[in-house]
Amino acid sequence: MLERPLVNLTAWKRFYTQAPIPALRKTIADLGELRSREDRTNAREIAATVLRDPLAALNVLAHLASLQGKRVTAEIWTIEESVVMLGVSPFLERFSALPVVEDMLKGHPQALLGLLRVVRRAQRAAAWARDWAIRRHDLDVERITVATLLHDLAEILMWCFAPTLALRVYELQRADPTLRSRVAQKTVYGVALNDVQLALVREWRLPALLVEMMNDKLSNQPRVRNALYAVNLARHAEHGWDDAALPDDFKNIADLLHIDAEAARRIVGDPAALAAARTAAA
Repeated sequence: MLERPLVNLTAWKRFYTQAPIPALRKTIADLGELRSREDRTNAREIAATVLRDPLAALNVLAHLASLQGKRVTAEIWTIEESVVMLGVSPFLERFSALPVVEDMLKGHPQALLGLLRVVRRAQRAAAWARDWAIRRHDLDVERITVATLLHDLAEILMWCFAPTLALRVYELQRADPTLRSRVAQKTVYGVALNDVQLALVREWRLPALLVEMMNDKLSNQPRVRNALYAVNLARHAEHGWDDAALPDDFKNIADLLHIDAEAARRIVGDPAALAAARTAAA
């Protein structure tokens, strides 16, 4: 566990690219259960399990990047394609034995709560983004889902490996809601999380949509908007369904889907139920 900030962005990138990334206990248990009946499972079921956990998804994509080495390749495979490429048995053997993040943070209960809050937000955003991509008849639903799920990956990694520092950032912003996130992050970490994330996305060759989501100049592209609107909705809904920013969120979603704002409110629904329905249909 890091108790002090690293010296610069290069050091943060080196640390995270070498760190053993954990996963949620439930994900590891679910993958273990699938492994016990691997002759009766398939790539789609395995991918659906991984796509509920941003840490597990990151593990898979970073592993694929390491297999590619430094070669110039097409954009990294989807989770489902990676299962097919690696084979069901080797995939389940590798990824059902990941470190358990709840065990890592056993001595940091407040940080664990902070991590789980961000993970829950990512899950809700990914469920919405997936639903909207399907409604838009997008041909690359899974990459949109993954990009949305990993939107806050640098923050998630800080909660995992620098819990004391992450908690300090959280407390700074809670004490002063007007404090900009970038300022709080640079005060505590010495770097802004967006810069850490961009470095990691490039190092691991994660979906290009993740880079595009961090570039305001590309925000007019439907896939970028699809992912960003889901992230924004999840952030604002976290404060309650009476958050002042939500009407603008629903207007943006309505424009994206070519419906009216009231219809957008209705289709948002319950993200947990939505995710369960999508999994059941998979």
